[in-house]
Amino acid sequence: MSTPLLDRAGILALLPHQHAMCLWDEVVAWDVQRIRLRARNHADPAHPLRARGRLHALALCEYGAQAMAVHGGLLAAGQGGTAVAGVLVALREVELAVARIDDLDGVLEGEAELVAASAASQQYAFRIHHAGRLLASGRAAAMLGGEPPG
Repeated sequence: MSTPLLDRAGILALLPHQHAMCLWDEVVAWDVQRIRLRARNHADPAHPLRARGRLHALALCEYGAQAMAVHGGLLAAGQGGTAVAGVLVALREVELAVARIDDLDGVLEGEAELVAASAASQQYAFRIHHAGRLLASGRAAAMLGGEPPG
């Protein structure tokens, strides 16, 4: 495996998600359009998204959303600022290849790619892999600097 560009402490500095709710452990690559990350916490019995002793694959959408947030934080830091807080407002075209992920050994690898951005919102496509297998993919949208509609 490659050496991370950013470790967990660096990710925690970029996200409002703290402690166990910060799902990614390291950034392995990023540029202005995309980010690649790794996590090892999905098998942890104390994972904060576990329900009834299992971690459902739907949690991979949160991994995707946090990949967006880390990327946004890196982009803002690269311009000398900090990222504006965002609220996840939509998930589209989500496909899950498994029912649960807590029974998988090894590392989760995530990718997020910026599809569209404005001062008010961001849209990303995300993919989460395990051992070369695509587990989840979809698109997510976040509204920046405000409350969700409705």
